[in-house]
Amino acid sequence: MTSNFPVVRPRRLRTSSSLRDLVAETQLDVRHLIAPLFVREGISEPQPIASLPGVMQHTRASLLEEVRHLADLGVRAMILFGVPASKDPQGSEAWNPNGIAQLALRDLADAVGDRMVIMSDLCVDEYTDHGHCGILDGPAGDPRTSVDNDATLDIYGRIAVAQANAGAAMVAPSGMMDGQVGAIRAALDNAGHRNVGILAYSAKYASGLYGPFRDAVDCAIRGGGDRKAYQQDWRNAREALVEVEADLAEGADMVMVKPALAYLDIIAKVRASVNVPLAAYHVSGEYSMLKAAAANGWIDHDVVATEHLTAIKRAGADVILTYLTRWFAEANA
Repeated sequence: MTSNFPVVRPRRLRTSSSLRDLVAETQLDVRHLIAPLFVREGISEPQPIASLPGVMQHTRASLLEEVRHLADLGVRAMILFGVPASKDPQGSEAWNPNGIAQLALRDLADAVGDRMVIMSDLCVDEYTDHGHCGILDGPAGDPRTSVDNDATLDIYGRIAVAQANAGAAMVAPSGMMDGQVGAIRAALDNAGHRNVGILAYSAKYASGLYGPFRDAVDCAIRGGGDRKAYQQDWRNAREALVEVEADLAEGADMVMVKPALAYLDIIAKVRASVNVPLAAYHVSGEYSMLKAAAANGWIDHDVVATEHLTAIKRAGADVILTYLTRWFAEANA
């Protein structure tokens, strides 16, 4: 042995699969995945979503079947998005006690509420005829029109109570309105739902990675435009911490970063600054790019999918919302 032979050899801990597993710093577990699911009003059979391979718009019956299957696989949480048959400027179906989301939440709470955390996305873009996440202060499509933040808060409170009445254990406001968590917390508490939690989409960026999701819920903005006036600017990092701190001060129980892969630095920054559970959303575009590349034979789907989820967990996320949940659960059953 020469005098300059290295004493420290990290490769020693990589010599076998069992040894690598023993010393792995990051662990993926199905219990830490949240399945995003869609239920659509007015369909008799599940409908495939072309831009989200393997993901369906469910009927109430097929949704129940899917969630039971996920629960049997060990998945412990899901988040529901509703797609109504009719939309209006206020998105009133979002808080209709007999709206599609509330009916489905009742089904789920009755069937699997003891085995799974039933979460519900709380926004109105799926329900408004203009596609924005709140009430407009002028005509849709007019460049001078914007979302009225404070008028929207009242709507969010109504939705939260409707979802909690229907059986949601946790509501997840995603509209990025200032003060939304405080308004929702007050509405829930006043309605006797003090134990219903809030998972806040605290750092939600105005990303180009949401396209397939918008296909899934039919929420393209009427007349063009974007959501950059209320969702975060992707050039900013410190701003995310301001949003997170505000949501926690208003009563959020968990916070989220969205998207995930393009914002691993934000996940790490938030993880270093808070002690509450941190979620990250592996969004539709991130999922669909993976599926498209794998379908073309350019990458190994299972290897890269695992790498994606591991990277998000390694960056600091405690839980991951991902369309890969069923695949991961079945692969690791």
